[in-house]
Amino acid sequence: MNRKQAGIILTLLALIVCTGVLATRVNNQIKESMGEVPTAFGENDDNATETSSNYFYESRNLREQKDSKTIDNLKAIVEDKNTSAEQKEEAEKELTEKTMARDYETRVELSIKSKGYEDVICFIDGDNAKVVVKTNEELTQEKMVEIQDIVMNVSKVYDVDIEKK
Repeated sequence: MNRKQAGIILTLLALIVCTGVLATRVNNQIKESMGEVPTAFGENDDNATETSSNYFYESRNLREQKDSKTIDNLKAIVEDKNTSAEQKEEAEKELTEKTMARDYETRVELSIKSKGYEDVICFIDGDNAKVVVKTNEELTQEKMVEIQDIVMNVSKVYDVDIEKK
C-alpha cells in the first residue's frame, strides 16, 4: 500500500468517526429536547449537572474544531505544489499522527463509557493523555487504574492524567 492509499484510508476513517460523533450529538439533542419540560421547580438543582454536561459538549466541540483546522492545514501543505518533499513528508507524518490520536481518543472514550461512566472526554497529545470523566461516585484507586489500563491498551500512552467533573 502506498502513501496515497494510506492517506485516503486515514481520511475516510476520520470522516467515519466524525459522522458517528455528529450522529450521536444529533440524536442526544433530539432526545433531550423531547424529554425536557421546563418548570419553575427544580431548575436550580440541575445547574451542576448542566454545567458538567456543557463542559463535555464544549470541550468536544473545541477539540473537533481545532483538529479540523490542523488537518485542513496539513492537507493543504501536502497538496500544495510549491511545498518541498521534506515538508510534505513531515506534514503527512503529522496528519497520520493526528488522525491516529483522534481515533484513539474516540476508542478510549467509548471503552470508558462502557464501564458505566456518564460521560468521558479524552485528550491525547504525543505521549500524554488527559481523561476527564463525569461520575457521581468517587474515583477510587481501582477505578483510576482501570481507566489508565484502558488508555494504555488502546493508545499505548503511559502518562495518563485522570480528572473528575
